[in-house]
Amino acid sequence: MSRLDYAPKLKEIEITDIKRGLGVFVPKPERAVSFNALKNALKKAGYALDSAEINVAGVLRREGSEWWLVAAPSGQRFSLRGGEAEKLLAGVESGRKVELTGGWTTEGKGTATRETIAPRELKHVTEKSAGAGEARADDGADAANGVSFVGARFDTTPAPRRAALAESDVPVLASVPTVSAPSSSASAVAARRAPIRTSSPGLTVYKGGAVVPRLYLVKQHLGNLEVWRQVLDLSVSYTPSQRVQLEVEVPLARTSYDDGVNEGANFGLGNITLSAKYRFFRSVKTYGDRQAAARFGLELPTGKSAGPPAARLNAPEYVRQQLTPISGGLSPHFDLSFSQAGGRFIFGGNVEAVARAERDGFRLGHELRVNTDLEYVLLPRNYETPGGELFVLFETNFVRRGRGRVGGAAVEGSGATEFYVAPGLQYAAHPRFVVEGSIQLPVVRDTGPLALRTDRSVLLGVRYLF
Repeated sequence: MSRLDYAPKLKEIEITDIKRGLGVFVPKPERAVSFNALKNALKKAGYALDSAEINVAGVLRREGSEWWLVAAPSGQRFSLRGGEAEKLLAGVESGRKVELTGGWTTEGKGTATRETIAPRELKHVTEKSAGAGEARADDGADAANGVSFVGARFDTTPAPRRAALAESDVPVLASVPTVSAPSSSASAVAARRAPIRTSSPGLTVYKGGAVVPRLYLVKQHLGNLEVWRQVLDLSVSYTPSQRVQLEVEVPLARTSYDDGVNEGANFGLGNITLSAKYRFFRSVKTYGDRQAAARFGLELPTGKSAGPPAARLNAPEYVRQQLTPISGGLSPHFDLSFSQAGGRFIFGGNVEAVARAERDGFRLGHELRVNTDLEYVLLPRNYETPGGELFVLFETNFVRRGRGRVGGAAVEGSGATEFYVAPGLQYAAHPRFVVEGSIQLPVVRDTGPLALRTDRSVLLGVRYLF
């Protein structure tokens, strides 16, 4: 909605009741407004606009049997009809300055289009009050003319299908508000939250994106060999439409090891992954929504492939290759994800398959991953407007990995079946800024004798929407 030519900056659009889908904004006084344009913008973002109310200060004009309200400085004309129009305008002189509030809609098509107000309240405006801008505390009235739009309220709670201004990726921040978001202030709110380790079907911000740097601190072992990994993963996404999101992920990794005799470390670029997500289903309701998406990614062979030589580490080649920042070569990823939000609870899950190709004669086994995400909006307890949300998350991660390869031959004892739990916290410090963290701990580790065993994985990250 903030991308409408008459809408103010995103930070100036206020969500007043996130559960009912109510918001308030003051349009730019020099621009003409359109109910249909607002309705279509919300529709593109996945919401249904039920009704809108507008408050306008301007000059009344009577033309034949019709009444019009002319706002300055835009000069836009509003037709007054229905509601309490006849009662409120009885005895009022043409040319009188007033402040009028009522239901707002667009009537007609093409050149016959007109903005219409069904007034329910009318106030007479004196030159003194208009010039001082006292019609309303937040009116933004032009001091010279004393007339302009002083507010508009939109309500996205139609019946029977009620559409709250939230996406299930955050209550929203999921729905309570999501990470898939409309191009309005509510969309920014809804999109700022998402699972941490589970793929989300949300699309972040429509015609915008997100920058997500994450730091992974991983501890692994295999017999006497101790391994520590520090991975900085930078993800940048952009959402060009209400159904599609594009993303690039760039990892940098440092790996150190110690087997009690030898120790060492290496640093390098990991495999860059390009992906595209398509959200094929979304159903919104009051204070909740459901959505599903498919994602295809391609892991490029860009990372450092050389592991420590046998002279530095007395271990099989397959073990030494696992100390590089890559898992193989060119590898396609396919992912299906689903989420459902209602009230303070959000649930999501995804299934992902990875087919790995060899690089320099090495690759890990093909993978099947199944993840789940359960979230609860802990704070604030009285959730009326977006901002300052604290989410408690509990995620699970199942990984089934087949046999890897070295030198073109399958490696016995390289497969693994693992199950992890990952409690975490996510704090929405600002509609555009989220801080998050979780720790992943093993519950089941059925790994072969040549597969590194993960003891813990700490994740710290931030999300910034643009």
